[in-house]
Amino acid sequence: MLKARAVTPGSRIAIVSPASPFSREEFDRGVGELRRLGYEPTYDEDVFARSSGYLSGTADLRAAAFSRAWSNPSVAAVIAVRGGYGSVHMLPLLDAAVIRRTPKLFIGYSDNTSLLSWLTCQCGIAALHGPMIEGRLAKGAEAYDRDSMLAFMQDGSGRLLAPDGLAVIRGGEAAGPLFGGTLTQLTASLGTPYAFDPPSGCLLFLEDVNERPYKLDRMLTQLRLAGILARARALVFGQMRGCDESGGAPCALDVIRAFAQDFPGPVITGFPSGHTTGPCWTLPLGVRVRVVTTPRPSIVVEESPVE
Repeated sequence: MLKARAVTPGSRIAIVSPASPFSREEFDRGVGELRRLGYEPTYDEDVFARSSGYLSGTADLRAAAFSRAWSNPSVAAVIAVRGGYGSVHMLPLLDAAVIRRTPKLFIGYSDNTSLLSWLTCQCGIAALHGPMIEGRLAKGAEAYDRDSMLAFMQDGSGRLLAPDGLAVIRGGEAAGPLFGGTLTQLTASLGTPYAFDPPSGCLLFLEDVNERPYKLDRMLTQLRLAGILARARALVFGQMRGCDESGGAPCALDVIRAFAQDFPGPVITGFPSGHTTGPCWTLPLGVRVRVVTTPRPSIVVEESPVE
């Protein structure tokens, strides 16, 4: 796995918009928060482009902006403004060989799972499943976990992640490289040249928002039939915000319990990364972590995502 250089205070962070358009007011607040964290935000005017009403510019424009930021030697990391829809359009326009020449940290989640999966599984570059500009950094400490974000931008090896709200569905302990992201994007990639393709012995992080239980079942079944769940030594689920039926039953937890019954390793749920009800924590993807369920459920990050 290739790793970027550490994103130390004073480093330049490029802001790109691979998916949907955004609020300029929130953009400006998020830029201000990056500065308060000690970084130098940079972006070009293409970030404000609009196309089709639901896209941040054409696919060519978005891919070119991403490639420019990635190839710029003065840029240490790239962060997405928001998710929504559209990052998958960029994949045929990006050159994996070029991307691998200058590994950088990419930070995002939601629709940007398309990029996270491509970078980690196909390019072999560690990435961060973490807060974006709109809705997270723009709202400050109430919307993202500052400590985990800064830790994994600068090193983070040996860090214990044990946020409140984690629940054990199946006990045990397992270690391996962590892959994953938003379930909808992961399953949508299957059958394409950019399919989610984690290695055997991996640990999977799976999260989503506002997907009814039967849809979660359908997507997890797709991962199982594709052989991906069989590659995993542990499953870590997010908070699955808004994924219960309006009456409370069935709920997302019922679906997770059903899939955990014959899973051979530990299964925990409630990890607050991605679409969270509170602050969004950052998880490193592509590097070795350990999932433990006693004395309390937690993730131990054994390998830094940066050099």
